[in-house]
Amino acid sequence: MTTAILSALQEEQSSLLQHLQRPRRTMHAGRVFWQGDWHGRPVVLALSGIGKVAAATTATALVERFGVARIVFTGVAGGVGDGVQVGDVVVAHDYVQHDMDASPLFPRWELPGYARTRLRCDTALTAMLLEAASAYVQSATGQFDSKLVAGQPRAHRGLIASGDRFVCAAQEVQNLRTALTSAGHEVLAVEMEGAAVAQVCHDYGLPFAAMRTISDRADDSAHVDFPAFVNTVATRYAEHIIQGFLQKL
Repeated sequence: MTTAILSALQEEQSSLLQHLQRPRRTMHAGRVFWQGDWHGRPVVLALSGIGKVAAATTATALVERFGVARIVFTGVAGGVGDGVQVGDVVVAHDYVQHDMDASPLFPRWELPGYARTRLRCDTALTAMLLEAASAYVQSATGQFDSKLVAGQPRAHRGLIASGDRFVCAAQEVQNLRTALTSAGHEVLAVEMEGAAVAQVCHDYGLPFAAMRTISDRADDSAHVDFPAFVNTVATRYAEHIIQGFLQKL
């Protein structure tokens, strides 16, 4: 059974690609897919693209063209939940599209035709991913420049929100949190792709799990050196956590 690993950034993908045995490159739907073995298991690596439509196209290609049995996503996100800090990891329990609003035909955030607002991630895969993330962040204390990761990083599990907008202003974050929380949706992180992949996996009946390394607080105090964080921290997180996850399959 083939595992697809979607990455948001090229830097993360390169750190994973170096572990692939007998790599084979395929171009499909304008995207590059790498097939090979990792820990003796068949794997396909791909970049999701930015935004929900690009991510959904990539996820659909993984199902239709490569016949994957499960999809796992790794990327960065802005932290919005209490206690979620730069350098932490959020493993998705479920997803909501924060920019979905078909009201008054449907309640705000509800997915038309699905009769639900949130899409759950696979319980077993999520547990394994959380275990791998927790183990790595505990071992990562003191490994990074304190300007990039201050203190002890933590692994969280909870709701992640996706939307086709880069959320980076304090007032926007506050408005988003307030609206979602008042409806019973306590969001820990915000990004631009995961909910679309979750919806594709729901449609095809595929197990899905996702982790996001927190690169900033998604507000006016956004990380001042994002490239350094990605190249130094997020890339290493993805490599070690995915490696630990694959060992548990």
